[in-house]
Amino acid sequence: MGDYILELKDVVKTFGGVQALKGVSFQLKPGEIHALMGENGAGKSTFIKVITGVHQPDSGTMLLEGEQVTFRSPLESARMGIAAIYQHVTAFPDLTVTENIFMGQEIKNKMGFYNWKLMNQKAKELIAPLSPTLDVRKPMSALSVAEQQLVEIAKALSRNARIMIMDEPTASLTNHECEELYRITENLRDQGVSIIFITHKFEDMYRLASRVTVFRDAEYIGCWDVDQITNHDLISKMVGRELNQMYPEKTAQIGQVVFEVEGISKEGYFKDVSFDVRQGEIVALTGLVGAGRTEVCQSIFGIMPPDTGSLKLNGQTIHVRSPKDAFRFGIGMLPEDRQIQGLINELPIYQNVTSAAMDKFQRYGIINVEQEKEAALGFCQKIQLKAESIQAPPSSLSGGNQQKVVFAKLLNCDLKVLILDEPTKGIDVGAKSSIYEIMNELASGGYAIIMVSSEMPEVLGMADRIVVMKAGRVTGTFDKGEATQEMILEASLRQKEAGA
Repeated sequence: MGDYILELKDVVKTFGGVQALKGVSFQLKPGEIHALMGENGAGKSTFIKVITGVHQPDSGTMLLEGEQVTFRSPLESARMGIAAIYQHVTAFPDLTVTENIFMGQEIKNKMGFYNWKLMNQKAKELIAPLSPTLDVRKPMSALSVAEQQLVEIAKALSRNARIMIMDEPTASLTNHECEELYRITENLRDQGVSIIFITHKFEDMYRLASRVTVFRDAEYIGCWDVDQITNHDLISKMVGRELNQMYPEKTAQIGQVVFEVEGISKEGYFKDVSFDVRQGEIVALTGLVGAGRTEVCQSIFGIMPPDTGSLKLNGQTIHVRSPKDAFRFGIGMLPEDRQIQGLINELPIYQNVTSAAMDKFQRYGIINVEQEKEAALGFCQKIQLKAESIQAPPSSLSGGNQQKVVFAKLLNCDLKVLILDEPTKGIDVGAKSSIYEIMNELASGGYAIIMVSSEMPEVLGMADRIVVMKAGRVTGTFDKGEATQEMILEASLRQKEAGA
């Protein structure tokens, strides 16, 4: 077999004249966890689809245990022991865990009927080492994202997978769930499974991988032992430029208080939350998972109005009972899940940009499409969107550019306050830098910005003030100059804010 269980050499894949892979190479050792990193659009997704038989390469070779192979379908790839677990699980939500595991490989009795008793038993045996308490009779829709990923792993193991590709598996997981996935991944490695771990997170790479390969602009950049490359060098390889100033120098002049949150509470979610935001200021809401940050923002935006407390805009009390009210008062929100809550993938980019303020482009009920496109193009240029055309769907864009479309949608509205819920979630380091520049420009333009973030460097690098929450209560407030990582962590574990 040689040194590698899987090897790709000079693989090229082209779609309509655009090269998605430009002669990439990759080598996976038996029983190895190998990290694959690169910006969105670097070619990682196409690379996975070549290995799993979704796409066939135009040229180049793929060797499995030293033998040249070409997969014409995912079924052929699966039969050879290759499985992929994706960030967005591709399961059947209305079917049970057992049904999903044995889809396409059902066990039948002598009469030709499905043997559900045996399949449930075998499903339990597959799931038990991963999650002993998981009920295999539950529908997939009733499971958390982490549990659904465990089912996908069990499904791969049921097919005797020797090579497992994990595509951004920790992107939507809590810290505790990440640790559990790390443990399971290491156990799989110890059992001889070879793993390609695609991630944007350096902590994933350091925690699991022995080697890391970097793609950039659809090209192979290099492969290094994890302990022989620095963060600085790795970022430089990924983005093709130095990112010495990851967080832009603040240029905004902070003015008067624009928006005030006074003692708002929502039964079962948060209690007595107060803070304010000034013109040109970025206020970060942070804390551990479950602290209630997103719920506070949803309450401010009218998705789940507070039971008690008040909101003030420019000193005047306002009543926000719906997102429509929020927009009317000049409050906009970039949601945490851009795919489900931020974008309409069935519509072109330009219609996504204009969708929240269509009144600007219609008269007597007739939409001026040319005016709509012109305005959308202007906003897309302002945020430096990378897209072939504004008539393309958002699904054709990288994660960072999809997030820019949601920003453009907010810019199209007449807003004073922006709520940004995890604005860089699931995007690569180069796209993060671009998003930070946009946020800095918005603050300089006079917007008052509330940013929810779980990333400590992001909080310390972007916020002018930091509000820490734990279990639905504010436990600390810090100015940019005084805040440290230790102080924020201590506040996130505190019972309530001193003096409250």
